[in-house]
Amino acid sequence: MTPELSKGRRRLVLAVVALALMMVVSAVSGLNVALPDLSAATGASQTQVIWIVDAYTLVFVGFLLPAGALGDRYGRKGTLLVGLSVFGAAAAAALFVSSPGTLIALRGAMGLGAAAVMPTTLSIITTSFPPAERGRAVGVWVGVAGGGAVLGLLASGALLEFFAWNSFFGLNVVLAAVALIGTLLFIPTSRDACAPRLDPLGALLSLLAAVGIVFGIIEGPDRGWGDTLTIAGFVIGGLALAAFIGWELRRTDPLLDVRLFRLKGFSAGSGVIMVQFFGSFGLFFIILQYLQYVADLSPFRAAICLIPLPMFVVPTARNAPKVAARLGTNRVLPLGLILSASGLAVMTTLGAHFVYWHLAVGLALFGAGMGLAGTPSTTAIVSCLPAVKQGVGSAMNDLSRELGSALGIAVLGSTLSSAYRSHVTGATTGLPERAATGAQSSIAFVKNASGHLAQYGPKGQHLLDAAQRSFVDAAHTAFLTAIVVLLAGAVFAAIRAPRKGDAEVAPHEEFAVTGV
Repeated sequence: MTPELSKGRRRLVLAVVALALMMVVSAVSGLNVALPDLSAATGASQTQVIWIVDAYTLVFVGFLLPAGALGDRYGRKGTLLVGLSVFGAAAAAALFVSSPGTLIALRGAMGLGAAAVMPTTLSIITTSFPPAERGRAVGVWVGVAGGGAVLGLLASGALLEFFAWNSFFGLNVVLAAVALIGTLLFIPTSRDACAPRLDPLGALLSLLAAVGIVFGIIEGPDRGWGDTLTIAGFVIGGLALAAFIGWELRRTDPLLDVRLFRLKGFSAGSGVIMVQFFGSFGLFFIILQYLQYVADLSPFRAAICLIPLPMFVVPTARNAPKVAARLGTNRVLPLGLILSASGLAVMTTLGAHFVYWHLAVGLALFGAGMGLAGTPSTTAIVSCLPAVKQGVGSAMNDLSRELGSALGIAVLGSTLSSAYRSHVTGATTGLPERAATGAQSSIAFVKNASGHLAQYGPKGQHLLDAAQRSFVDAAHTAFLTAIVVLLAGAVFAAIRAPRKGDAEVAPHEEFAVTGV
């Protein structure tokens, strides 16, 4: 357990963990600003671009649960230091490479470091702050998790105005170094006095489940949904998930006690967070390409366009606990998801001719919904667990976020890719096979080769307009997919979430999250 800290020390602890969290979150969102320049510089295909983004998140997801348990067992401060060091070293190496394959590998290494950081930050909050202050501290954490993504976009966009696309990784290195110093100076040491046994098989099965399913989703549009590797990904992922559940149910000290999902707060909170981040990171992935490929904005101007999101996420997240206490979690969670869905509905009015207020209103609604549902969801999860098990409990909270992020990028990115290819194919008729294949694979190819395509006459000259219209139509299809998912989550939350007055603390003698 952590000894009681002074109020000033708690503020410093919150500042350090917020900075570390911003580093982790911005490593996903900030890269989206650089995708057009990255694609042009490395020659990455649309599928490789999705992998460069999702390699980080997939490794992150696969190691979140064991990393949280390792923090409980060996010390949260030490785990945070290791995570920051691995993350910073991998980001530093990425500054000097331009091969898509190498970038994918280094992004995976950054995800490994992030897996040790993110669950540790929340468990440090829950073990360092007294119950009376914990809700507000968690609210700050949720606000940083949501608003920090856009702040990372702004910082990355500003760098790209003056430097090359790989300057994004320089930002990661700086954030990791500052957080590392802050951790050494201010973070207290804490660990679980009753350390459980390790569960390497459970950790391996959880990683295989996440990678297999997301592999099938990402590769499906490119290889074909009936392709052997696509099907193999889904089969391996599904079997690994079933094996993970069966294995954890048989263990006396499981990596994750799946019986916890019988608790209303735990299941509803996890589900809502997953759906929220499915929508938000899918939105980042799509809208930043729209702003640069269709609206022809610079990276920095594209990032500036997203400012309405944190302006509504942060204050709403801070005040959401009061709203939930008054109205009940079962009302606030669905309301938040419906607001986010309405924001995406507004964004389906975006066209090839960019009208900013359509985007601003959509982002404001989406951000308000994200902030309103985010804090009560996180509180519902962590309040189900005793203080000594906050590491893996926090990891479950983060697992929901990152799994939602990975699925959002994979599903909505694949939907975008499939719909774009379907819409643009007609405009490539009559072009040489190489030009037609490139144009169908990505709008980035058309933008980067627009001058070269002009040699093919009117057909080539008009291809850019057709590609932009096709991208807009494909983005609408992806947004509609996200709306359906958000509304389904709202129905689930309305049915499953705890009602006002329900007990939020789990019977710990029956339910437990233990260790790796």
